[in-house]
Amino acid sequence: MTGAIGATALTGGVAMAAPATPLACSASMSNAHPADYTSTDVRVHTGNFAAVTTVAHYRTTSTPHRGVAGRKGNLSIRYIIKGATPGFKVKVSVTVKKGSRTGSCSTSFTPHS
Repeated sequence: MTGAIGATALTGGVAMAAPATPLACSASMSNAHPADYTSTDVRVHTGNFAAVTTVAHYRTTSTPHRGVAGRKGNLSIRYIIKGATPGFKVKVSVTVKKGSRTGSCSTSFTPHS
């Protein structure tokens, strides 16, 4: 046999599964410019009943929150703005997981005094 090598020869006879497609993730803020001592919500849309983790990366600390998306894949996670550095853009990292599928997205907000 000359020419192409069979796929099973390359994988040792073990069938290789295709990688899972990433889980959909989109995020936005209810208020991208919240005042101090108010709140803003991270609005996440992903797969139904997916686990959601958000992390707000402030100038001096990072604050995680967790939740589970609902039947339609939506979840709002509230962040209380208290003593945040005015004018500092806070990046919010979002990771989602459902079964073996994961996804990520991000959004941001900039507090003001």
